[in-house]
Amino acid sequence: MDMMFFSGWESLLRTLVVGVLAYVALIVFLRISGNRTLSKMNAFDMIVTVALGSTLATVLLSKDVALAEGTLALALLIALQYLITWLSVRVSWVKRAVTGEPSMLFYQGEFLTSALYRARVTEDEVRSAVRASGLGSVDQASAVVLETDGSLSVVTRELTRNRSSLEDVSGSFR
Repeated sequence: MDMMFFSGWESLLRTLVVGVLAYVALIVFLRISGNRTLSKMNAFDMIVTVALGSTLATVLLSKDVALAEGTLALALLIALQYLITWLSVRVSWVKRAVTGEPSMLFYQGEFLTSALYRARVTEDEVRSAVRASGLGSVDQASAVVLETDGSLSVVTRELTRNRSSLEDVSGSFR
């Protein structure tokens, strides 16, 4: 019964020391690898973020995992994330395998039923995304896109009306 609430000072000291050192190692690895490592641009990125958290928790709480093993596991996950993202911007088939493509679910007043089925998204979820974007109804939206990270982007009719002026502005940044 005592082990459920307190297993000894040695266990607490291990958690404290390993926790601080593993956390410092993770921060150093993340700073070296850059901001992209923890981005949530697509499902693959989210999986890596969850895996890093799970690995850190295992290192902290499992006496069976030494700090060196846990640090190596964190470094390995970050190195693989770096490699895959590096390849995905250079090799098109890697990009397709890792990120997928955005899907148009609603366009100019029409729900695209087959795209909704493929994406497993309901019309109500699209309407909810439209409301969350600040619009009153889908009539005010020009398009709704399911992005590669799983979020729904709403393109307003106003934005599409101003498209030519946006293209003029974006051209000046090249």
